[in-house]
Amino acid sequence: MQAASPETVWEPYLLLTRREQAFKDLKGSLSIRPIWHQLEKRIEAHIFVSFLAFCLHTTLRNLARGRAAGLTSGAILEKMSNIQIIDVHLPTTDVRHMVMSRYTQPEKDVSFLLAQLGLSLPEQPPPKVYASGQIGL
Repeated sequence: MQAASPETVWEPYLLLTRREQAFKDLKGSLSIRPIWHQLEKRIEAHIFVSFLAFCLHTTLRNLARGRAAGLTSGAILEKMSNIQIIDVHLPTTDVRHMVMSRYTQPEKDVSFLLAQLGLSLPEQPPPKVYASGQIGL
């Protein structure tokens, strides 16, 4: 029997520490706490949303590692939390209404951060016109 190389022994340990860190992230910065769901589909949905949040944090952390060193995924999300989307409802002269979904323009520091991370905001969506009584959601 041959002795295992240091790399072979070390790799599972690194994977274990990454998994443990993932659970700490889920419980810590993501503020995931026990929620008592009654229906299986709600449990699955909760796990799915939690997993998506974890993926977002992991992706931001990996982006920051090479492009914005020193920033955590939480700090990036905090910076970007100023970007908001709003629906502007405008009545028309023919009893319809127009809905324009718009996001706020980012501050200069957020624009710089987006550029550093290689990210960009999508184009503003075109307005939608709805008949009277319809809700544009």
